[in-house]
Amino acid sequence: MTPQDYVQQKASASGSSFYYAFLFLPPQRRAAITAFYAFCREVDDVVDEVTDPGVAASKLAWWHNEVHQAFAGKPNHPVTQALMPLVAEFGIEEASLQSVIEGCEMDLTQTRYLDYPNLTRYCHLVAGVVGEVSAKIFGQTDADTTAYAHKLGQAFQLTNIIRDVGEDALRGRIYLPVNELQQFDVKAHEVLNRLDSARFQALMQFQAARAHALYNEALALLPADDWKHQKPGLMMASIYRTLLREIEAKKFPVLTQRVTLTPLHKLWLAWKMQALGRF
Repeated sequence: MTPQDYVQQKASASGSSFYYAFLFLPPQRRAAITAFYAFCREVDDVVDEVTDPGVAASKLAWWHNEVHQAFAGKPNHPVTQALMPLVAEFGIEEASLQSVIEGCEMDLTQTRYLDYPNLTRYCHLVAGVVGEVSAKIFGQTDADTTAYAHKLGQAFQLTNIIRDVGEDALRGRIYLPVNELQQFDVKAHEVLNRLDSARFQALMQFQAARAHALYNEALALLPADDWKHQKPGLMMASIYRTLLREIEAKKFPVLTQRVTLTPLHKLWLAWKMQALGRF
């Protein structure tokens, strides 16, 4: 299996909404975003799939070194072997990849966030930085697009947090800020035991409203000249925001089930943005 085959398999196997946006890119950009996304999946899977925190920490330390070696011209992993020939062309920096790893490391040591500003730091590393790198690969031409991409990445992460409340609870993690749990009188043990209530519903409506506001703010920040270049990100925005609305329509059943869109629905939303330029 070539490095290119490996990252393609890694990206497509995840079933992520991101994959559908990649399909419409020209080959070189598609190769770069696929390799970058595969890297993100690799380091994220360390946290989600390795049950021993010490082993997971060692694996992430290995990835820190691998990224450093890769940018020094000596990539060893298929993901970095696929990505390195493309980093110069698309302005991908070592610091960005190291930041993504740092965000995953937070999951090994932190299972609660006191308030939204604390959560924002985590979202910056695991999603905002990813948005910034992706925007470059998609063809960013305006420096102001960086702020759009960062905020859109955070909106995606908040959507993920809402979708995954129940799954995260099974791992002992609660990404909903502690002071907001208190504000809505939702106890941590209720979330961990996946107990729904009117109070939990109100808390989730509050979280969804914040995510919608981030989507609106991000789209308002996108310079008009970069709209056509950032269509893959806009495809993902359409898919993720449709998912958020689906979760809302179903009254936030996220404690006990994972709400998803069908592959055909995702492909339709991506095509509509690509062909018609609208959500």
